[in-house]
Amino acid sequence: MPDASGAPALQTRTEPGRRRWLSPLLRRILLMNALPPALLAAALLYLDQYQNGLLAAEVNALRTQARIYAAGIAEAATRNRDDRVVLVPEAARPLLRRLVEPSPNTQARLFDTSGLLVADSRVREGPGGAIVTEPLPPPEPRGAFAGTVAGLYDRLLAVLPRRDEVVVDLGPDAASFDWQPELGGEAAVARPYIRRTAEGRLLVSVTEIARRGATPVGTVLLTREAREVDARLLEIRVSVLALFGLALLLTVLLSIYLSRTLAAPILRLAISAAAMREGEGRAGSVPPGLLARQDEIGVLARDLQAAARALWARIDANERFAADVAHELRNPLTSVRSAIETLRRIEDPVKQRRLLAIISEDAVRMDRLINDIADSSRVDAELSRTIAQPVDVAPILSALAELHAATRDDGDPVVEIEAPPGPLNVRGVEGRIVQVFRNLIGNAVSFSPKDGKVTMRVRPAANAIEFVVEDEGPGIPEGKLESIFDRFYSERPRGERFGQHSGLGLSISRQIVEGLRGRISAENRRDADGRVLGARFAVRLPAA
Repeated sequence: MPDASGAPALQTRTEPGRRRWLSPLLRRILLMNALPPALLAAALLYLDQYQNGLLAAEVNALRTQARIYAAGIAEAATRNRDDRVVLVPEAARPLLRRLVEPSPNTQARLFDTSGLLVADSRVREGPGGAIVTEPLPPPEPRGAFAGTVAGLYDRLLAVLPRRDEVVVDLGPDAASFDWQPELGGEAAVARPYIRRTAEGRLLVSVTEIARRGATPVGTVLLTREAREVDARLLEIRVSVLALFGLALLLTVLLSIYLSRTLAAPILRLAISAAAMREGEGRAGSVPPGLLARQDEIGVLARDLQAAARALWARIDANERFAADVAHELRNPLTSVRSAIETLRRIEDPVKQRRLLAIISEDAVRMDRLINDIADSSRVDAELSRTIAQPVDVAPILSALAELHAATRDDGDPVVEIEAPPGPLNVRGVEGRIVQVFRNLIGNAVSFSPKDGKVTMRVRPAANAIEFVVEDEGPGIPEGKLESIFDRFYSERPRGERFGQHSGLGLSISRQIVEGLRGRISAENRRDADGRVLGARFAVRLPAA
């Protein structure tokens, strides 16, 4: 339906069946906000699992090595004494050193069954019988960048919920290289010990019981520096940092994109609205680029443009209405003033009474005109404030027909209603719908001949209900099918006194019908030969 400016109305509401679950703008916002955190979370999860996998592999390899050492010591460094199997320290020490020689980053310690240290692969006998403790190879130096990356990552993991499969011991004594666990019980043997020293070395320790047959003869404590794990973790941490930088860059770029596609257009719409408020842009100040968009911004731009055009059309209509009101009131006022001036100059009582009658009729005419003007002015405001409700029109039509029949004089036309049985529910305002039908029926009755017939037919249409009022009068003059809905247009039957109607009835009816999102039209009824049989008014209102 065209709007007040004559332009086609914009279809900004989506039908329920065609409503999309995610609009283009919402999909864009979700994608842009979820992508960078998803990348970072995936990278952190991957690194956490990767670290656990590396440490688990290191523990398994070290435990296998410890079992080999324990089996070798149980076979080669034990003796049978007094029906007991005992550990021989003199044989165990050189054997333990030889076993550890291929692994320079590994330290092995051997404890007897009472927990006393028997042998240490780092301890050997030097020249002159002195005891010398050999240090492990020094840790590889960490650059400033590697240390910064590792520190940042460790602090980040400290605030994230984690579920580690391999537990890193963070006790106060674990930072010492010479730290050793409690060796009592099978639970202590089954548990790996992973710690980081004060120098930053990542150490993995496992214990294994050396048995000769079923008899335990000692415990092997094997400690290795997991340098490969640290190297691999540093590589992955650098990769995570690169991913984080990429995510940050994507966030910045996408934020700029959002700003250009959302914030900037909204600001341009605000500038356009301000220009309209200042009286500029009567022909449309919304940029064409925004009107062409197919998302919510485009809908908002088109609605703003349509609202501006409707507002200007309403302003123009009010100006025309004010001019029409002034014109219509000027005629009776001129007549009253002329009658009063004449009344002052004549003394004939008969003529004075005639002039007073003219003044009275003009006063009644002005009162009727002012009431209709006030009603016309209230229609738009009332419809904009009132929410349309389902209204059953069937009892309304029956009541109007009964009212006409009860007040009908002899020779007045008959009103007949032809409607399907059951309710006829439309969306609207009951009082205004009654006003429309009273205007149409009253107009048809006034133009119908003596003993004529006015018929109202009702029929359901697609998503609407159509009401047709037909009379048997002279019809509507050619070329006036639209003009009759103009304000103050008056085309009355012959013989009717002038001034009995204000010419606003059909205009108010159109205001009401279009305010309820309906449609009203007029045409002439014709027979097969093209002869006019009367007028026909059709009203279509949305079904409830």
